[in-house]
Amino acid sequence: PQNATKMMRVAIVGVLAAAARAEQASPIGKVIQLMSDLQAKVLKEGEGAQKVYTEFAEWCEEQSKQLTFEIKTGKSEVADFKATIEQETAKIGSLETRVEELTGSIATDEADLKAA
Repeated sequence: PQNATKMMRVAIVGVLAAAARAEQASPIGKVIQLMSDLQAKVLKEGEGAQKVYTEFAEWCEEQSKQLTFEIKTGKSEVADFKATIEQETAKIGSLETRVEELTGSIATDEADLKAA
């Protein structure tokens, strides 16, 4: 009977020890589960943030290309407009000279008409 009692005590201690380990493992298991859940959440948010960043980076690159083209086109147009302004300024000068010549000619013709 003492062996049976000892065996019973050892069995009870073993069961209690196993139960204690199960209780200890349970909070650790919960922490591990929470950490795993948090890791999954962070990874998912990271993937979403990466997608947004990639889209934004592509938009920036496209805007940069478009603005570079517009600047190049604008500079070309400025050069064309400057050349046109110079041509038209020269034309104005020659036409002003022509107007002066014609004004002088008209004045001479009117004087000749009065003299006749």
